[in-house]
Amino acid sequence: MVDNLILCFCACANWLDIAMVITLCVLLLAGFPAAFTLAGVALLYGLLGLAVGAFDPAFIAEPFPIRIFGIVNNQVLLALPMFILMGVILERSKIAEELLDTMAKLFGAMRGGLGISVMLVGALLAASTGIVGATVVTMGLLSLPTMLKRGYDPGLASGTIAAAGTLGQIIPPSIVLILLGDVISNAYQESQLAQGIFAPRAVSVGDLFAGALIPGLLLVVIYLLYIGGVALFRGSKAPAVPANEHIVLSEIGPKLLGTLIPPLLLIIAVLGSILAGKATATEAASIGAIGALLIAGSRRDMAQGFARLLSMAGILAIVVLVILNETIDLRLGRDVISGIEQTGIVLAFIACAVLAAGILCAGLSLLKRSVLWPVLTKTAEVNGMVFTILIGAALFSLVFRGLGGDDTIAAALSQTPGGVVGAMIVVMLVLFVLGFFLDFIEITLVAIPLVAPALLTMGLDPIWLGVMLAVNLQTSFLTPPFGFALFYLRGVAPPEVRTMQIYKGALPFVLIQILMLGILALFPQLATALPHAIYGN
Repeated sequence: MVDNLILCFCACANWLDIAMVITLCVLLLAGFPAAFTLAGVALLYGLLGLAVGAFDPAFIAEPFPIRIFGIVNNQVLLALPMFILMGVILERSKIAEELLDTMAKLFGAMRGGLGISVMLVGALLAASTGIVGATVVTMGLLSLPTMLKRGYDPGLASGTIAAAGTLGQIIPPSIVLILLGDVISNAYQESQLAQGIFAPRAVSVGDLFAGALIPGLLLVVIYLLYIGGVALFRGSKAPAVPANEHIVLSEIGPKLLGTLIPPLLLIIAVLGSILAGKATATEAASIGAIGALLIAGSRRDMAQGFARLLSMAGILAIVVLVILNETIDLRLGRDVISGIEQTGIVLAFIACAVLAAGILCAGLSLLKRSVLWPVLTKTAEVNGMVFTILIGAALFSLVFRGLGGDDTIAAALSQTPGGVVGAMIVVMLVLFVLGFFLDFIEITLVAIPLVAPALLTMGLDPIWLGVMLAVNLQTSFLTPPFGFALFYLRGVAPPEVRTMQIYKGALPFVLIQILMLGILALFPQLATALPHAIYGN
């Protein structure tokens, strides 16, 4: 009997890697926490593999501590806490509410104007926060009741809000793109080393940001064209605001500038500094977090008097420091410093002092308004979740490879009919289905590292692959009946909006995103031209 069990275990040894993935999916679908499930499954199958002689403990004995050190010491991943902080500050400081109100008044006179406003604000919030759930919930709470009150079709209104919220997946600076950038970079280096290339070309988060920019903006344009088409041919679904509520541009102009300019400048400062090569993603994230704090502190409902003035001065100080850094050599300790440089150094010290005072006043103002503590708590929660999943995913990946899982995936993809095209289609379909059930963080940190090296070894461009994966995840987040964005919206939608109406409203936007995937497949230059032009890769 014992001999038969041993033979049975040995026969199953070759299937442990596949069983490991199946077990993980079952437990995650059952609702177990991702981070601890990853580590638990890895340890379980590591012990099983050890028992049947299919796993060498050397696969985790030394590499796992090195992986953990690499995670906490990764300069790219340091951008995550600051980008998350930036997004949560902007979300809690009611900037979205003002943007929606102002844009709705600006475009409300035209049919479909409210839908256009929601999509434009969604794009701005996506570029400011990069947090899908927060954007969908915020937009749903603020705009859905107004759109229904103005006679909008519930399906069109729901679909517009859900689609606008998922733009945070693809428009940089996106948390998805930061995680994908790190995963794709590691996978690309691994695939090059497997091909005998011992001086591998690096792929950065900046490359992925640049690659996603044009497809993201193109997606917004196609969304707007669809909303405009519905308003033109089926005007009853997207009526204009009543004439007695129209507001002329001269009345709303100052408010529009005051509401739109600060977040727009923040986006330009963060994204522009990365694309221009003046700052890494981590450095730009710190600028974004400080800028968001100062913008929140300069608002009338958050600060008053001297505190508000100092917050606004802090924003100006950042501009001064950027200009000085670009025009004057600010290094100290040199033998010869010209008079202009001495003046610039003095101004830089003054600007730093003003910036520090502005940050302090903005922080105290948010603390008095009971905003700062919830912001910090939310940021800590999200970061704790992300980095715990990272550690669990590292252990899972090592055990999976120790059981021969990477060879199994490479062999399966290489034997797929249609070669690299067939392999890419299969991977995209699998990840699309996984997006119904798993969060994008889990998919990015667990599933993509398993398949990306094999795909890149087959000759795919890493930037194009990263953008395609990001759009694919965005599509699955919006697809009925399991799309996460639809769940978020259902949670805040009024009772009179039926779930089936939300699903029907989302379908046209899903088709648009599938169309976008097709366009990217036919014209990969949309994703690769800008990063190649900027960075020369």
